[in-house]
Amino acid sequence: MIRYQKADVEAAANAPAANQPDLLLEGKGGEGMFAERTGYIIWVSDVKAARNLEKYGSVHYISKRLQYVVMYMDAERAEDTVKNIRRLSYVRKIERSFRNEIKTEYTKAQDKTNFYGM
Repeated sequence: MIRYQKADVEAAANAPAANQPDLLLEGKGGEGMFAERTGYIIWVSDVKAARNLEKYGSVHYISKRLQYVVMYMDAERAEDTVKNIRRLSYVRKIERSFRNEIKTEYTKAQDKTNFYGM
């Protein structure tokens, strides 16, 4: 078991990571907020070449059978990034994901047990 001094642990926790992307933005009062991200579905003709899309954003999933890539990128720079991705020879079509616009807060307006009576 390795034991660390408390000062070493605090210094390591406060040190910025060298290879980590800067996802936190400084808000008012020093609060950290995540950057707004947008999802895209990119239909490709070559799955091996689709691995190069990692430099444009974070690749979430690559389907080998249906040949598409699900990736997320910074919403502020999304339009410019999509223009650059469209120029790639292996990209067939780009669709924006509307997942962040789907309502995820549900209300219990009425009790549905009345509909499923015995």
